Amino acid sequence: MPEQLRTSTRDLDDLRARLTAWLGGRLGAPATVSELERPEANGMSSETLFFTIGTAQRCVARLAPAAEAVPVFPSYDLGTQFEVMRLAGELVAAPRALWYEPDPGFLGAPFLVMEREEGMVPPDVMPYTFEGWLLEAAPQQRRALQDRTVGLLARLHEAEVPPGLFPVSGLRAHVDASRAYYEWAHAAMRIPVLERAFGWLEEHWPASPGPDVLNWGDARIGNVMYRDFSPVAVLDWEMAAHAPREVDLGWMIFLHRFFQDVAEVFELPGLPDFMRRDDVCGTYHDISGHEPRDMEFYEMYAALRHGIIMARVWHRRIHFGEQEMPDDPDDLVMHRAAIEQMLGD
Repeated sequence: MPEQLRTSTRDLDDLRARLTAWLGGRLGAPATVSELERPEANGMSSETLFFTIGTAQRCVARLAPAAEAVPVFPSYDLGTQFEVMRLAGELVAAPRALWYEPDPGFLGAPFLVMEREEGMVPPDVMPYTFEGWLLEAAPQQRRALQDRTVGLLARLHEAEVPPGLFPVSGLRAHVDASRAYYEWAHAAMRIPVLERAFGWLEEHWPASPGPDVLNWGDARIGNVMYRDFSPVAVLDWEMAAHAPREVDLGWMIFLHRFFQDVAEVFELPGLPDFMRRDDVCGTYHDISGHEPRDMEFYEMYAALRHGIIMARVWHRRIHFGEQEMPDDPDDLVMHRAAIEQMLGD
């Protein structure tokens, strides 16, 4: 597990000069911008930049990665992300969306700017199941964090989605988009374990999926900022969609399993009693009144989607010389053993 994954080829000094010029035009007065910083513990898709305007306004900019940086996704609809952030901010704690710039001429790609919140985020690198404040917390504190996070997901799912915000809706369209993403990312080197997972989904398709709600998309604790074990900011909306509630719930449950499995590979105890399916679904039902169903399907779907993403990230690491190409393409999927277990191998 590397301590930092390279995600960008852009020069920070050049970006700072461009951002300063853009802000001056946006604000109608000369602006000062601090040195730019990139996050170290989380974030592998969009390029994220931390900076301060003047002496006090702490901000975050997000822009699509440069083509030579092996983007994780084929496209980055930052305009939709900006609108979803504004919508989500009416229901849950989310950073205030400040500006969206669709013109790529300023920074080399469209970008958005939001306020930067203060708090603690369970890290991806090194994983929160290895060390840190969440692992060291008392069991009742972790349970409070879990229940409050499930609660914010239930509130988010009550949002009224404006017509036209998303081009498609429904589980079939969501899975078809994942299949198209797989073809874009891995057509040159097909990954058998992921293709078998697609087949498993078709064989176990829910009899009655839905209803469709606003999906956060990357619904996991690593995308939440906390203070006193309570959420104060929900982050990262690039995978937002209009799909059944269980898509988000399956992702939240499986992504903890992923980090727990990594801990166990290194013979660490991790957090085996955290984010368990029965607990998460029970809390969600108590808060929302909706009984989650077909969760084995949705957890397999989460494992498949995460596998497509992580294999693409592995290709980026290979591109930057951080990792060698494996002999077996299934080894591009860090959690292939979990998928094989779910397939019944």
